[in-house]
Amino acid sequence: MAQHKSSKKRIRQDAKKRVANRFYKKTTRTAIRTLRELEDKADAEKFLPKVISMIDRLAKRNTWHNKKAANLKGRLTKFVNGL
Repeated sequence: MAQHKSSKKRIRQDAKKRVANRFYKKTTRTAIRTLRELEDKADAEKFLPKVISMIDRLAKRNTWHNKKAANLKGRLTKFVNGL
């Protein structure tokens, strides 16, 4: 168990960040899954910018790697264009 005041604070901060990161990651993964299940091109084109924004936010915060985000965005865009 941590003894120093600063290390106790760091543990509390890390716990909060972990919960927030899990929430944003799960929400984004669910949105990606929802987008891939869409069959109407108009709905998918309307929903795609929201999903891309969520992916960019995770990449900006270093929750996901930049290249992972780029690969996801490219694949999703290709999927929507192919509908």
